[in-house]
Amino acid sequence: MIQIIDCDQGTPEWFAARLGIPTASEFSTVMAKGKDGGKSLTRKTYMLKLAGEILTGEPMESYSNQHMERGKEQEAEARDMYAFMSDVDLLQVGFVRNGDKGCSPDSLIGADGGLEIKTALPHIQLERLLKGDLPSEHRHQVQGSMWVTDRQWWDFVSYCPRLPLLIVRVPRDDGFIATLAGAVKEFNAELASVVDAIRSRNTVEQLKKSAEAA
Repeated sequence: MIQIIDCDQGTPEWFAARLGIPTASEFSTVMAKGKDGGKSLTRKTYMLKLAGEILTGEPMESYSNQHMERGKEQEAEARDMYAFMSDVDLLQVGFVRNGDKGCSPDSLIGADGGLEIKTALPHIQLERLLKGDLPSEHRHQVQGSMWVTDRQWWDFVSYCPRLPLLIVRVPRDDGFIATLAGAVKEFNAELASVVDAIRSRNTVEQLKKSAEAA
């Protein structure tokens, strides 16, 4: 069931909405492999952070800095420029949750589309403009957002002030999404096992303390 949560990204409400579930911005981490071809350390770390969120009820990140705030300003500039160039109405949402996964679209477009905005330094923007396609490092997030929101296309926008705006229309790749879905399912099963193991340990320790106090 798809749930659209109307809140500003980076607010306490936003952190609460995404608490304890893998999100599209980290799907590449979920699928990351180690040097030996096995599961990566970054994947394990991310899983433990989410387990910590579930067990403590506290988000693993809840801060903002000057760089992040500037990024938000540039994202707003890019959104306005994209809307003008594309002549579309954008629906800004805070978070979209679909079962045990979610994403934070920069906008939803009509019934079938969405938007992902990335700001870039000049040399990175120039490289992206010359290539003219979706950067590979953002494929998991873009395809994952289509999976979470059940949409058919996503526009990737890269923005750097005083340089041309890059707009790439990315179609849904059901083959890639099927692989991603399998990886997220496995990840969530392991995450649940970690949480259950810690809860069981707490229960055993509490029983021991009760017996000693009796």
